Amino acid sequence: MRDMSITHGDALTYAAWFACLGEPTRVRLLHTVATAPGGLTVGELKDRVGISQSTCSHHVRMLSDIGFLRVSRQGTTTRVTIDDACSVALPHAADVVMGVLAPRPRYPVDPRAEVSVRALDSRDWPAVRDIYGQGLATGLASFDTAVPSRSTLDARWLDGHRWVAELAGEVVGWTALSPVSARSCFSGVADSAVFVAESFRGRGVGKALLRAQVTEADRAGLWLLQTSVLTENRPGIGLHHASGYRTVGVRERIAQRDGVWHDTVLLERRAS
Repeated sequence: MRDMSITHGDALTYAAWFACLGEPTRVRLLHTVATAPGGLTVGELKDRVGISQSTCSHHVRMLSDIGFLRVSRQGTTTRVTIDDACSVALPHAADVVMGVLAPRPRYPVDPRAEVSVRALDSRDWPAVRDIYGQGLATGLASFDTAVPSRSTLDARWLDGHRWVAELAGEVVGWTALSPVSARSCFSGVADSAVFVAESFRGRGVGKALLRAQVTEADRAGLWLLQTSVLTENRPGIGLHHASGYRTVGVRERIAQRDGVWHDTVLLERRAS
């Protein structure tokens, strides 16, 4: 595995970038230019942001010096455009700092030996629905507010991709995949769900379930698994990262739960 630590030079560069954006007016200026096709004149920019000409010129100069903006003269006016390299380099820097680009494991490692995973069968439905309800009670597991019926889940989930975890003969968690579309071109894409009973969280149950999930998905030729996790559910995000999923992005205010808007993190795992 290659060393993913940040070099001293990169750390200095990224620190300078983030320091430059430590002033709210500069963040607003950069966003305003980035979302204006073809850029803006300094006069247009200062009017949109609501600041004086001198303040605008000062911050534009700083953003230009750091490499975020380009400044050019067009006759008697000064035009400001985004530096295209910034659109790639700035998100990349954030990914490096947060470890998003670090190599991801293909499968969860070291599942606990006492956790056994097997295919879901008809006897498991009461436990599966009970565990579903325990997850919903946290307010972090789903936008659902009521446990779907057995028939609804049975129709939703893919055959051959439904698993339960047992500890000492008790069902303590489950995972299942659902097709994302009925279109044949998306036949290899599935949406993942995983729930663990309240009393057994943090004991490797989720890791064991996702190991079975992704192993069988690879064997069956599914080329992309995806899931959306509420941003507050940090353990869920970490579990998926440990199972080969990567963060694609944050979907802001995607849905409400109990009248409150929530963001979700979209994660995906490719077979290769």
